Amino acid sequence: QVQLVESGGGLVQAGGSLRLSCAASGRTDTTYAMGWFRQAPGKERKFVARMYWNEDNIFYTDSVKGRFTISKDNAKNTVHLQMNNLEPGDTAVYYCYCAAGVDGIDKYWGQGTQVTVSS
Repeated sequence: QVQLVESGGGLVQAGGSLRLSCAASGRTDTTYAMGWFRQAPGKERKFVARMYWNEDNIFYTDSVKGRFTISKDNAKNTVHLQMNNLEPGDTAVYYCYCAAGVDGIDKYWGQGTQVTVSS
């Protein structure tokens, strides 16, 4: 089992920045990838960014490329999402996830953190 605790959400004006963090604990030795999804009100949860724990491959959804940066601290089992030039369309609950085990077959989710961008 892997437990995830997120932090860093809040209210910011358009053009501002926020940094989300997600700390993993438990069976982190089997971490395959970590990343972020988000869910806007009345919408389905959608992929934002992902990075593999032992590789350099990083993926972003098109709408955040050039504005968001995902990074990790292997020693602290933590992943961050630096969000710059935020837009009202980025308003959502942001969920951290961890894929663990062989080929990341086991999925774990954080409790979510609210990000609200005012215009």
